[in-house]
Amino acid sequence: MTRYRTLASLQRDLAGCRLCVEAGYPLESWPVVEQADGRRAYLLGQAPGSVEGAEGRPWRGRAGATLRRWLRLDEESFYGTFFCAAVTRCYPGRAPSGRGDRTPTRTERELCSRWLEGELRLLRPELIVTVGGLALRQLLGLESLTEAIGKSYLHDDAIVVPLPHPSGASGWLNERQNRARLGKALTHVRRELTRIA
Repeated sequence: MTRYRTLASLQRDLAGCRLCVEAGYPLESWPVVEQADGRRAYLLGQAPGSVEGAEGRPWRGRAGATLRRWLRLDEESFYGTFFCAAVTRCYPGRAPSGRGDRTPTRTERELCSRWLEGELRLLRPELIVTVGGLALRQLLGLESLTEAIGKSYLHDDAIVVPLPHPSGASGWLNERQNRARLGKALTHVRRELTRIA
């Protein structure tokens, strides 16, 4: 695996990546690449959605609008604060059930892991916010989203604060206790953003 010396060289290769297509996965977009550098906060989601795949920019759909509302950040502040990434970098298509997007397979996650590892090594963020269970499992190996929300963790030198996914397809926030967990997690994120500003 290539050990990148610059973020620009990693992003150039990422933009042309077709590893999952070559492995037989039916992806519906080119990789979504965040063309930003110098961010001290890193946001890790599951995979781009259809809007992100079409526009080529992360967190552009409804889930992104909800996430920005949770964080109390307008678009400019959000993109100026976070380097946005995902466990897998291409829109994987709709779920077979028709509800939500298809969850990337273990093989797809492994094929994309080089990008996450390279970005974290090059960027050395002080804060990592995981969004959803897949991102939490990929970064920290934790299985229970519910138990993790409202807590913070360490990954190398970075503080990690897990958030649930803001997708309308998730029923996680229907429970009052989970809304309280989210409130606590968002307080953690805002505190850490103030610290590293």
